[in-house]
Amino acid sequence: MGINIGMTDKQRETVAKGLSKLLADSYSLYLKTHNYHWNVTGPQFNSLHTMFETQYTELAAAVDEIAERIRALGHLAPGSYTEFAKLSSIKDGDNTKSANEMIKDLVEGQEAVVRTCREIFPAADEAGDEPTADLLTTRMQLHEKNAWMLRSLLA
Repeated sequence: MGINIGMTDKQRETVAKGLSKLLADSYSLYLKTHNYHWNVTGPQFNSLHTMFETQYTELAAAVDEIAERIRALGHLAPGSYTEFAKLSSIKDGDNTKSANEMIKDLVEGQEAVVRTCREIFPAADEAGDEPTADLLTTRMQLHEKNAWMLRSLLA
């Protein structure tokens, strides 16, 4: 059965491709944040361990929402490490980094997700795809706030 939600097939495909990149970035950031949650050390251990847990827990919910939006647009969501590695702009975490290096790495990851959202926004806007635009706006707000909170730890 065809999809008739007021977007052309091409518009749905373009937005779904962008969301697939967002899904890959979000999942990659989830893995990195979880890795750092497990392996952070030093005087800030307790606060960082807790902060990282809050962030990876939110990312776990976000990847489901992003994948479900891709499916609602009629496309398959990527779901393997191989697919994510091809799509993601976020590199794997290094669990031997110092706490401050982990924080800097996570700031860069949070900001990368924001940039990915901004790349998708014009296609969603052009298609009149308000649900995707809403999802992107929410993601940008959260990741910009997380980046700010992480950066403040380095001041």
